[in-house]
Amino acid sequence: MELADSRVINASPDIVWAALLDPEVLKACIPGCQEMEGSVEDGFTAVVVQKIGPVKATFKGNVQLTDIVEGQSCKIVGEGKGGPAGFAKGGAVVTLAPDDGGTLLTYDVDAKMGGKIAQLGSRIIDGVARKLADEFFQKFQNVVEGPEEDEVAADASEETVVKKGFLSRFRKS
Repeated sequence: MELADSRVINASPDIVWAALLDPEVLKACIPGCQEMEGSVEDGFTAVVVQKIGPVKATFKGNVQLTDIVEGQSCKIVGEGKGGPAGFAKGGAVVTLAPDDGGTLLTYDVDAKMGGKIAQLGSRIIDGVARKLADEFFQKFQNVVEGPEEDEVAADASEETVVKKGFLSRFRKS
């Protein structure tokens, strides 16, 4: 399955780049992520729970960032095993470019699945993969752009706290 898309994020490329390398931001943005540990240099380990069609599985896997061009692009390569449900592996090339005071984030994803999950058929898998990629990058955009003031006041969820905490590193006191 291959997927390519882009979105404009209302933040400088430096802020978007920092968020892309931040494990707490990634954990908050990966759909179904239960645990995430590690670093950019050594790679990350993660536990993700996903339901794909009728199959619900806990995937344990590794993620590496490779081909890093500081502030411009990287390749995210991952592989997860979901026991009897099967496996998922793939990668995404993410590029950043300045865009009218914001950042154009472009991604090209290539993913493969096997086991029971693969038996569901390519239409279901492609639809779920597109939904998960869209959900990740929408959450990522929301975290980087920051919450609205009334959203912060009304919502103390983990995602809002991550947004507020991440952005506070870049705001001047």
